[in-house]
Amino acid sequence: MTKTGKIGVTGIRWRRETILDVYNLALGALLFVAPWLFSYVHESARADDWVSSAIVIASSLGALWAFAEWEEWIGVVVGLWVLASPWLLGFQHGRAMVVNVVVGLLIAYLSVIELWLIHYDPAPYDGSGPAVT
Repeated sequence: MTKTGKIGVTGIRWRRETILDVYNLALGALLFVAPWLFSYVHESARADDWVSSAIVIASSLGALWAFAEWEEWIGVVVGLWVLASPWLLGFQHGRAMVVNVVVGLLIAYLSVIELWLIHYDPAPYDGSGPAVT
């Protein structure tokens, strides 16, 4: 056990915030299949979701294998882009709008939570002794 967490069989260094990257990875996968799952009509919505999901998936996988703070900032920016893209790309009156708003909000929220945990959590638990807050 190291100070930042255990290294699993896959080579991923498990930090306590790692689960948030796993959730963002799942949201990226959902965003990728959303055009088929929800039968998007607008081509711009499909293209936006595929490109945005590729960025979220790559960023999340990168954060799982070698964490860096900038990966979380990418999550915030892409999440806000996905949230605003229905109005910026003109598909605000369809199913794609609801999916993009919800998924974009969740991606940005999880990334901000992880940034907060990294910088402002008062006493991270190091594994020695009882956990106290």
